[in-house]
Amino acid sequence: MLQIKNLHASVEDKAILNGINLEVNAGEIHAIMGPNGAGKSTLASVIAGKDEYEMTKGEILLDHEDITELDPEERAHKGIFMSFQYPISIPGVSTTNFIKTAINETRKSRGEADMPASEMLKLIKEKAELLDIDRKFLSRSLNEGFSGGEKKRNEIFQMAMLEPKIAILDETDSGLDIDALKVVANGVNKLKNKDNAVVVITHYQRLLDYIVPDFVHVLMDGKIVKSGTKELAYKLEEKGYDWIKEELV
Repeated sequence: MLQIKNLHASVEDKAILNGINLEVNAGEIHAIMGPNGAGKSTLASVIAGKDEYEMTKGEILLDHEDITELDPEERAHKGIFMSFQYPISIPGVSTTNFIKTAINETRKSRGEADMPASEMLKLIKEKAELLDIDRKFLSRSLNEGFSGGEKKRNEIFQMAMLEPKIAILDETDSGLDIDALKVVANGVNKLKNKDNAVVVITHYQRLLDYIVPDFVHVLMDGKIVKSGTKELAYKLEEKGYDWIKEELV
């Protein structure tokens, strides 16, 4: 589904990623872990196509199509969703209207008409019930005055509505208490299916108690230096990253 081949990227002429190779198949959850400054968030941003990150070498393929030259909006239309570490607020724009616009823009990119209002309302009701979200919550301005947990819940709702092929959760556990963390994890687990995939970027093993990964990858100095199962995350929690550095010497 998602293939990353020899990916190099820089920010303001500073090299951050130095040859990432990663393959994510439908139905899988991959966790990317690593110390601060390793390049985890840069990797997420480059996959999403954010402008400030320059991809200097390599390829990104989605369903065997090279998306390297596509802008963020085009990548989103093709099925890439990114949950931000610090979601922005948009005063005056309700969550419902925001998501209606996003869905209809994606439909437009495929040459389809806007989703009929009755169908949209049915979908909103269905996804809100699935994620235990009060419909009143969706009438509030996007993220304005939201707690950290509410912002993350809102992003999971957006993910549910857009039904992306690849969901990238960039440190979605940052600043969340355990209850909010469980809400987010529960939403991700409910939305995972055989036709989509999730990439979770995190510092901590605790999130992986609730979103159980099929694969864990350790990113250091801009490269994936070790991959394994969830057991690798437990070992990182116990020993930190120094033991991997020692192995690489």
